[in-house]
Amino acid sequence: MSSWYDNCGFDNEIVISTRIRLARNLSSLPFPSIMTAEQNEQLKQKVKEAIAGSNTPFAKTLKYIDMSAVPKNEINAMVERHIISPEFSKKAEGKALVISDDESISIMIGEEDHIRIQIILGGLQLEKAYAIIEQLDSILDASLHFAFDENLGYLTECPTNLGTGLRASVMMHLPISERTGEISRISENVSKIGFTVRGTYGEGTKAAASLYQISNQVTLGISEKNALDNLKIIATGILEKEKAAREGLDKITLEDSVFRTLGTLKNARILNSDEMIGLLSMIKLGTSMGILNREINPIKLLIEEKPYMLMKKHGEVSPSERDILRAADIREALKEF
Repeated sequence: MSSWYDNCGFDNEIVISTRIRLARNLSSLPFPSIMTAEQNEQLKQKVKEAIAGSNTPFAKTLKYIDMSAVPKNEINAMVERHIISPEFSKKAEGKALVISDDESISIMIGEEDHIRIQIILGGLQLEKAYAIIEQLDSILDASLHFAFDENLGYLTECPTNLGTGLRASVMMHLPISERTGEISRISENVSKIGFTVRGTYGEGTKAAASLYQISNQVTLGISEKNALDNLKIIATGILEKEKAAREGLDKITLEDSVFRTLGTLKNARILNSDEMIGLLSMIKLGTSMGILNREINPIKLLIEEKPYMLMKKHGEVSPSERDILRAADIREALKEF
């Protein structure tokens, strides 16, 4: 099974992924915070039937998962590979997930709103992601009838999502902008026009491996198309600034840092998560700049060697055992380079 990070798509030297989420609520049910257990079961069944009965390709490619039957470690691994939100992972009871085989499509049932539809693709692919999510949104609305007001737009549990209910983001690898302090200026500038710079796992998280999410904050009074067009313009501008900053680097010094990092990863016997994150960020810079073989996929390693993803592969192990297994996995992945 391939995942979104197996192919980082267009402009993947800097833009790692594109993600779009839609918050939707059924007009026939109260908001999640005041739903009864019976109403919650009705919600899950309605969504399940809406997809199964849609007579579309989605009906065959999406599978339904009751989250209460999923082990906690696997739920945490889903967060690590960005297919569910950290908020959704906190309590499995009463929640369900509808997901595609490649995990590019996920529908979270019972998060802050009745459903959160998510598309995640590698690279900068806002148009493609929106085309998919718009089709899914229409299919579900035809059966479920989403709560909508002519003046306010789609009604959501949190007023900050009123309107389109759309949150779009691009994840970008910005090590040089981070190093020079440019990322702070970028964050300040985009906040003035309704966008925000967040950490690797969204609001309230830090940027690991110099990975930042650029996303819209405004959902009311702006169309989906305008929000996505503006995000693409902003992302392209940040991308060009990062490229220009990289061109100004001393090539020999950069090559030295990249190859020293590669040597560490190819020989390490113990590797904790924090150290891995920093080292793989440098390897990503090296592949993007053409210093290292572009067949190396640092983002895949970064995700698949996180604690819960690693235990998904090797079973329940202690933190110290994880560090040994992580080092061995990465040595194996890099042995040909």
